[in-house]
Amino acid sequence: MKKLLIILFTAAVVTSCGTSKVAREARKTFDGNWRLTSVTYPYNNGDFNVTLFNQASASCFEGSTWDFVSNNNRGTYTINGVGCEDQTNYYIWSIDEENTPNGVYDFLLKPTNEDYKSTTGNQGFRLNLKSLSDSQMVWEQTVSLNGSPFTIRMNFTKI
Repeated sequence: MKKLLIILFTAAVVTSCGTSKVAREARKTFDGNWRLTSVTYPYNNGDFNVTLFNQASASCFEGSTWDFVSNNNRGTYTINGVGCEDQTNYYIWSIDEENTPNGVYDFLLKPTNEDYKSTTGNQGFRLNLKSLSDSQMVWEQTVSLNGSPFTIRMNFTKI
């Protein structure tokens, strides 16, 4: 009887600490190659000079290709916009399930070197996964512009 209680307790702990089924499905859907088709500003009107991931202008990122590997949370993206320096970048990503109502997830993107060692210490980028299907994905990031919230939307298509 004592062994049975220990086994049941262990099983309960393991299942309660695991990733949710919805998050596991999201990770599987992330897996593969994506193209960043456009960067838009859904709640802001006008033209903006936006730098994404402290690296390059949003226009350089349009057309970039992204590879997500879900079994080790690693990936690459290649910037190849017109008039932009071609470059491949490496990152580690993770889904943050803690403060995510209704299956809309925040996820973290952390730049690394080609050996997947952090290049920014403990810093990364928190993005909101607004929608995800087998063929489309939309990210949002809210930053500050002149002291007010400013939303950047990144629209992806699976390739």
